Amino acid sequence: MSGYILAIDQGTTSSRAIVFAGDRSIAGVGQKEFTQIFPRDGWVEHDPEEIWESVLWAIKTALKEAGITASDVAAIGITNQRETTLIWDRQTGKPIHNAIVWQDRRTAAHCAWLKSEGHEALVTEKTGLLLDPYFSGTKIEWLLKNVAGARERAEAGELAFGTVDSFLIWRLTGGKSHVTDATNAGRTLLFDIAANDWDDELLALFTVPKALLPEVLDCSDDFGVTDAALLGAAIPILGVAGDQHAATIGQACFSPGMLKSTYGTGCFALLNTGQDMVRSQNRLLTTIAYRLDGQTTYALEGSIFIAGAAVQWIRDGLKLVKHASETGPLARTADPSQNVYMVPAFVGLGAPWWDADARGAIYGLTRNSGPAEIAKAALEAVCYQTRDLLEAMRKDWGESGQTVLRVDGGMVASDWTMQFLADVLDAPVDRPKTLETTALGAAWLAGSRAGVWPGMDEFAQSWALDKQFTPSMDAKTRDAKVAGWNDAVRRTLTTG
Repeated sequence: MSGYILAIDQGTTSSRAIVFAGDRSIAGVGQKEFTQIFPRDGWVEHDPEEIWESVLWAIKTALKEAGITASDVAAIGITNQRETTLIWDRQTGKPIHNAIVWQDRRTAAHCAWLKSEGHEALVTEKTGLLLDPYFSGTKIEWLLKNVAGARERAEAGELAFGTVDSFLIWRLTGGKSHVTDATNAGRTLLFDIAANDWDDELLALFTVPKALLPEVLDCSDDFGVTDAALLGAAIPILGVAGDQHAATIGQACFSPGMLKSTYGTGCFALLNTGQDMVRSQNRLLTTIAYRLDGQTTYALEGSIFIAGAAVQWIRDGLKLVKHASETGPLARTADPSQNVYMVPAFVGLGAPWWDADARGAIYGLTRNSGPAEIAKAALEAVCYQTRDLLEAMRKDWGESGQTVLRVDGGMVASDWTMQFLADVLDAPVDRPKTLETTALGAAWLAGSRAGVWPGMDEFAQSWALDKQFTPSMDAKTRDAKVAGWNDAVRRTLTTG
């Protein structure tokens, strides 16, 4: 059997497909951006049909670049933007509304009401999550309430809910598979991560009919087979994980205490805690890292909503650069005497603050401040936010010793940013040779299931370091910079 694996990486701003050869090298890539829809302040949507079309285009482009056909592919692995919520008609496959994106804050008031009614303790106990519009549960509730006839149709079993992975599998299999994996299910507010099942008490709280929900499988499992008419041959779908979980796998963070952080549209740090479901005392999330052969591995997660999205804003909103890659070189030219801080709360603040109503702000501007200082502040903000997450993780995990952070995502190509990250963390930062760790994680889930890729131990041994960034900033300078950041965040928060 061929060792080729097709990984679909459906992200927040683009859909990618990568063909990996049997030696895990990249043979072909296809990538297509799609429209970001902002109907109101704090609302973010995607057109599901545009997502689907971009995925198909990316797959066909990757196969063509690799010089292979669908019949050469042993299996497909899928990784996806998490929490983004879709509901579609089971007969036609047509969505009833645009996808509501993970960044969307339209249910913030409802989440606040649920908290005021004392429901957050139950939600956190069962799901490891907090009551926040970030997650899928209140998005589903909003759709059922605001789309005419949706609740009645859902209760009658006519509609299907899914995160993006589930929607893509439905389309790829011609409607034969309505499934998801444990990592995506665990981000819905509806899934008990200890019992590993949908929870009736949570379904009642969010008024979600059970008939809407997909079957939950392991991350490496039989998710269905693609309709041969789509790509020219039927291909088994054998791996699925939400993007941050797939990156954890791709970074080979298989042992408790290993830590990775992904810098994409947002930034997400996951600390493997093994079979120990650590309950955070510092407003982090307890989540499923992955589930393999029926055994669940847990993680602590810190979620930053805006990372690379701040760079996109500098490019597309302020038009200070033409390409995102220009931001690092521009930041190098900034006046070192200026202390400009950007708190990128464009859609609220995530961990460890969880302030849905906060909005972005820039502090410390003078008449001498310009594009370089703003670019520098945007990149530094990602590093400061990462420090906040790691400080919270250290308190929750309670393990001593120096943390080494494995990083991936588009922003880590910037040496300037990674050096500042190491400096502000006062910890080593390891950048791997393979930066496509999210897609690689999905590919490994599928390839190992297909029997054409190695098992966990051999895969972990293949992880290779590109460059380690070590701290070089003196403690006095670091402390002063962090104090300035903490003051900027304090000024931005709307909650006590």
